[in-house]
Amino acid sequence: MKNSNSCSNRFNAKKKRVSFNTNRLEFLKFIRDTLERRIAAVNASIDTLKSQIERDSEEEVTDLE
Repeated sequence: MKNSNSCSNRFNAKKKRVSFNTNRLEFLKFIRDTLERRIAAVNASIDTLKSQIERDSEEEVTDLE
């Protein structure tokens, strides 16, 4: 009896560990996806500002002529 009980305990411990690691993996994927969206937004803002600066610089040159 004792042997089967310890086997069951090991199985339950392994099952809990797999479940914990699966949940941790899903959480980390969620964090990664959130950060990727934020980085995409920052990159879009940078690109927009660069194009605005470039456009404004061209307008200044045209205004000076």
